[in-house]
Amino acid sequence: MIYWGVQGGVNLKGKDLLSISDLESEDISSLISDAVEMKAQGQFSALSGKTLALIFEKPSLRTRVSFEVAMRQLGGQTVYLSSAEVGLGERESLSDIARVLSRYVDVIAARTFSHQTLDVLAGYADVPVINALSDLEHPCQALADLFTIYEKKGELEGLTLAFIGDGNNVAHSLLLAASLTGMNFRIASPSGYRVQERILHLAQGYALASGAEIFCAEEPRLAVSGADVVYTDVWTSMGQEAEANQRHRVFASYQVNSELLSLAKGDAILMHPLPAHRGEEVAEGILDSPQSVVFDQAENRMHLQKALLARMLGGLEIPLGYR
Repeated sequence: MIYWGVQGGVNLKGKDLLSISDLESEDISSLISDAVEMKAQGQFSALSGKTLALIFEKPSLRTRVSFEVAMRQLGGQTVYLSSAEVGLGERESLSDIARVLSRYVDVIAARTFSHQTLDVLAGYADVPVINALSDLEHPCQALADLFTIYEKKGELEGLTLAFIGDGNNVAHSLLLAASLTGMNFRIASPSGYRVQERILHLAQGYALASGAEIFCAEEPRLAVSGADVVYTDVWTSMGQEAEANQRHRVFASYQVNSELLSLAKGDAILMHPLPAHRGEEVAEGILDSPQSVVFDQAENRMHLQKALLARMLGGLEIPLGYR
């Protein structure tokens, strides 16, 4: 049983977050509890004097701004490093980059094409490394999503999340996070675009302990029926542009529209990590419907990442007004 809102002895100080599997269910509950309080509190100097390095092979609106503002609201600062400035593994080896940055900054968040890049950075860095997106997982997005669901529903355990579309990095992290926290996870994906077997097997182990149920299908209606949360993502992610036409054909019947959404519970919420391709994975206008919480999701990236940074850098050891 997870008791939300209770500050426990969870210690993430100095640890990496490359995958949701780096966390325990208690870690997730503590991060959500912290995020709730931090969202209400606003700014404080928990990380004064600390610096976050942002290494981005892929550009991003939400990931960059949410991390930069989060760090600023905690009293710290950020250094943004684009692919051209760093040249990961090309102009300079990953091991050397990790060692050099460890002398300058207190934490690194990297948004990379390959998850292996993160593994190497974390292996050589002396400071915590955060996965800000890789081809395998997107843990910060999934944690913010669970925070948003908890904020809207008041609980996680026993709820059912239906993911419609590609078994991609977001789906992987959501599957693991849901299974850890006792949420039922259903996913409808075309054959050939399902979640990786290794991720599914890991999630099934978590589900045995938490009581969550996992259901994989090809038919979207089977996944959405009676769901509390309906979630979708783009059909073609950054770096897959050459597959766009093929993916558009394969996923044509996986659009989330009002007809499909009507099969979920009456109070179901609609989620999307953004950016969205309106008229493709989501029907025109549906992201602006009362059921949509996509902009709350986007905001909550910042609050959850504040909680994560504070836990990793020991900021919660400083007495705060709300504690």
